[in-house]
Amino acid sequence: MLNALGLLKERRFLPIFVTQFLGAFNDNLFKTAMVLFVTYKVYNDPQLEQNFNALATGLSLIPFFLLSALSGQLADTIDKARIIRIVKTAEIGIMVIGAAGLMIARAGQSTLGIALMLTAVLLLGVHSTFFGPIKYAILPQHLREDEVLGGTGLVEAGTYLAILMGTVIAGWIEVEAASIMVLCVAGIGWVVARNVAPAPRMGKELSIDLNPISASWRLVNATMHIPRLFMAICSISFFWAIGAVLIITFPPLVKNLLTADKEVASLVIALFSIGVAVGSVIINTLLGGKISAKYAPGSVIAMGVFLVAFSLLARNWIGTTDGHLYTVSEFIAQPRALLVVGSLTAIAVTGGMYVVPLYAFLTTTVSKDQTSRTVAANNIVNAGAMVTGALIVIALTAMGVTPQDMMLIAAACCLVAAWLGQRLHQLCD
Repeated sequence: MLNALGLLKERRFLPIFVTQFLGAFNDNLFKTAMVLFVTYKVYNDPQLEQNFNALATGLSLIPFFLLSALSGQLADTIDKARIIRIVKTAEIGIMVIGAAGLMIARAGQSTLGIALMLTAVLLLGVHSTFFGPIKYAILPQHLREDEVLGGTGLVEAGTYLAILMGTVIAGWIEVEAASIMVLCVAGIGWVVARNVAPAPRMGKELSIDLNPISASWRLVNATMHIPRLFMAICSISFFWAIGAVLIITFPPLVKNLLTADKEVASLVIALFSIGVAVGSVIINTLLGGKISAKYAPGSVIAMGVFLVAFSLLARNWIGTTDGHLYTVSEFIAQPRALLVVGSLTAIAVTGGMYVVPLYAFLTTTVSKDQTSRTVAANNIVNAGAMVTGALIVIALTAMGVTPQDMMLIAAACCLVAAWLGQRLHQLCD
């Protein structure tokens, strides 16, 4: 198999890699800047902060419910490169709205500013809905069969490295700079997208169903009745339900339990990006290019163990008592800081090892004219799982469940994810 990194020299791969990298960077730069600004500058209540994060997460997922079926049909009917260019054009307008929201909220009009920011989050969900199926489905058209796993791993690693950069930068710059940067990156992404190689329709032209409810139902039903796809999608979706709990919980946890500032919060979130990127590379090496769920059960069980370890560390963390928040240097100087950092990184590494092969599985076990619709069906179910995770966080928070207990619940769910991964391995490997 061609060394995966060698694909970065290929005209058939590099433009789509850079396009998705810039898109993930920009999306995360804006969302992290928004979440940290609202968490640290607008609200001063842990429950309100967590509920805002859950609301933002839910809004970003609504388009996946309503439009994934349409996006999958279009991607399997129209040249995928053409759709990418349309989506990247729309991103510029979305970032204008988001940047305006940040600036208006910064000026003191928090209600209007938050409304515009959440509108941008919803529209970014639409953006991701149409781009998501393509970034995976285009790979089997441009890459050889023995390159797809490596290409998928690079896309995943690139995505999470982009998230890393967006997260770190959002935590260290002011909202004014973030507003300018998201507009500039959107413009650069538009230029790069012009160079994505054509990826025309592979099968017969589809009759597009514009009804979001019936189209979504038919798409999911047509995919989920196939046992191997059913198990793969369930495995991925359950993983992202756990992920939603973690994504929503961590910013308020860092502020209110670890008593650390927004720079620390951005670095903590960034650890997940580093870990998943590392996990993507490790699992590709272990599997040697073979697409398999062999290591999925062990990987997610290890993730659960590290979640328990983090929960125990959080319970024994010595926070400040005078309202002061630890800076990065002060945080690292704390006795258990390195253990916290290590456990968070390990959670992400094992999570990446679990989920990356499952995405490659989705795009290689169906014909090339069905890959976009398969990924779209997966996105619909994933969105449902993540919304469920968000609602569970809201409900448990209202019941008084602490963030550290939320980690234990997520760890218990890893056992279910391991069972699903084992079932997929037995069914297909």
